[in-house]
Amino acid sequence: MHIVLIEPEIPGNTGNIARLCAATGIELHLVKPLGFSTDDKYLKRAGLDYWHLVKVHYHENFAEVLASYQGHGFHYCSTKAPRSYTEASYTPEDMLVFGKETAGIPEDILSAHWESCVRIPMIAEARSLNLSNAVAVVAYEALRQQGFPGLMENGPGLAL
Repeated sequence: MHIVLIEPEIPGNTGNIARLCAATGIELHLVKPLGFSTDDKYLKRAGLDYWHLVKVHYHENFAEVLASYQGHGFHYCSTKAPRSYTEASYTPEDMLVFGKETAGIPEDILSAHWESCVRIPMIAEARSLNLSNAVAVVAYEALRQQGFPGLMENGPGLAL
């Protein structure tokens, strides 16, 4: 499975998502421009010492992602989407696409792929969830539907 971040802005969020990818075997795709340097200390701190476990791909733009991964299922995660993320069916080769923290996925991408857009339900007064939290929610639903392939059922879990 793949997580695609379009123009992420906050290094801590990307670091948290990288740690999620490391723990689950999901590949991470970062679409430029990035709002931080990949040498950023906050990015590295959030990912802890898991960076060696993450397969990271860098893309100049989202069109490059679409061209490189033709035939893969794409799920575009947006607060504007017509259906819940739990209504989608996920496969091991799917691309879970998220937009930048301040603006989400660009409107032209959403409108071109509206039938593949999903949202996380929340109260009307809430604008959105934190990006790294949203990625975790959708990624774990996708993994759950697939039976958590390759993951330890009784693994070490959360560090408390």
